[in-house]
Amino acid sequence: MTLSKDQKALIISLSGPSSSGKTTLARLLRDLLPNTFILHEDDFYKPESELPIRAGHRDWDCPQAIDLPSLTRALQHIKSTGEFPPFVDSKEDQNTVGSCPASPTQINLAKAIIASSSPPPSSWPKDLKICLLDGFLLYSQQPEFRPILSQIDIKLFLLASEEKAIARRKARDGYVTLEGFWKDPEGYVEDVVWPNYVAQHSYLFEGGDVKGGKLDKEVLGREGIVAMSEDGEGEGEQGFGEVLVWAVGELVGKLEGLLGDRDV
Repeated sequence: MTLSKDQKALIISLSGPSSSGKTTLARLLRDLLPNTFILHEDDFYKPESELPIRAGHRDWDCPQAIDLPSLTRALQHIKSTGEFPPFVDSKEDQNTVGSCPASPTQINLAKAIIASSSPPPSSWPKDLKICLLDGFLLYSQQPEFRPILSQIDIKLFLLASEEKAIARRKARDGYVTLEGFWKDPEGYVEDVVWPNYVAQHSYLFEGGDVKGGKLDKEVLGREGIVAMSEDGEGEGEQGFGEVLVWAVGELVGKLEGLLGDRDV
């Protein structure tokens, strides 16, 4: 992939199960990378009254809950202008993510990786912004997602085991919504959140076995998705600080190629 000279923003997606650290990672990367802002998929939820019902609950975690045409329009605006869409009223930044789980040493290592990139950040095109697209549901194979996927330049995928994802989600206070505030009702995470994640992402795992956690490297390569493993080869779950360092390393490597080849 190459960047055209009229492309005003590079779009990097961070996806994975709910409570895998996507928003925390996005906020840290925003602070570490120059000319960077975040677009949250959660800011494109439909009104609560329009959400489908699953297991007796309003389902916030399925494709039908997201206004996909509006998200596509926002991404197109970002790519053509390099600016955050004026028609998006972000609610996601009102939600808390807790204290930073990366150590100062790990953050300094991430900074050092960025500083040592070639070309260095000081030489990156000033007219090219970086948009971090943060979302629990970005890599679905449903046809409605194709316009979104076509706008993404770099795809990162975070992992979390079922047990950890459920525990982290249950520890959250709740979420600011268009109508006010949502707190997961009893059983929602087990009956709605995790099953939806499995249904939309099983194609990324060997034999469709999400619980086994072994990602299909052939599928990842075909889809252009990069994930981290315990041995550094593309799959598995890690401490957040290690995920930060991994993500920065992956992004810098890809940015070096893209920016080095860009016709400016």
